[in-house]
Amino acid sequence: MRNTILITGASSGLGQEMARQFAARGHDLALCARRVEALEELKAEITGRDSSRRVELAALDVNDHAAVFEVFRDFQRRFRTLDRVIINAGIGDGVAIGRGGFRANLRTAQTNFVAALAQCEAAVEIFREQNAGHLVTVSSVSAVRGFRGALTTYAATKAGLANLSEGIRVELLKTPIKVSTIYPGYILTDINRDIDNAPFRVSLQAGVKAMVKAIDREPHEAYVPGWPWELMARLMKTMPVAQLRKFS
Repeated sequence: MRNTILITGASSGLGQEMARQFAARGHDLALCARRVEALEELKAEITGRDSSRRVELAALDVNDHAAVFEVFRDFQRRFRTLDRVIINAGIGDGVAIGRGGFRANLRTAQTNFVAALAQCEAAVEIFREQNAGHLVTVSSVSAVRGFRGALTTYAATKAGLANLSEGIRVELLKTPIKVSTIYPGYILTDINRDIDNAPFRVSLQAGVKAMVKAIDREPHEAYVPGWPWELMARLMKTMPVAQLRKFS
């Protein structure tokens, strides 16, 4: 069992709900995000349900790359070991290309890919020293193909993250370190709450339950919920460009 799990972006959405559900499964948690007050509330909720759970917190803006390394190291010192790191922090502030939204698209690219690179570097550095660990990156079904409008940059960053994860997996294949890429479909969070066309969208609790079960299996890749997204991902890979409009 991976006893100690570090989750970035744990103050809301997928990260917050993963913390709840992993704690319910008996894991201790290292949680970080920019909004410490939200983390404090989450810790109180989790330990209120189970006082035996250990929950450590840290403020972290993942775009402060030096701080990423410092916070991950500090968590390792506090727990002595980090068994699993979930690279979850991300945003979806994209604008259609050529519509004057470069700054928003740049923020999305920096947060979802460059900051994720820093997190992967920090985690794998620790795992190499431990000669053990499980790196989990939260990509998206949108990584399978290019998407239009506000999702164009977001989908590109998630594709980049998936490829980065696969490269790390290849590098570490003959070591005890595992690497999993999770591709969520539409799970109800603030990122997609205002999207009118969100096919097969499920509740936060149901979607994260599928994510947690997949992560605990430690697969190379997993589309969640498995139905219908494993099938949809295969179809999307060969789908005519005109049909992609139905998914964005």
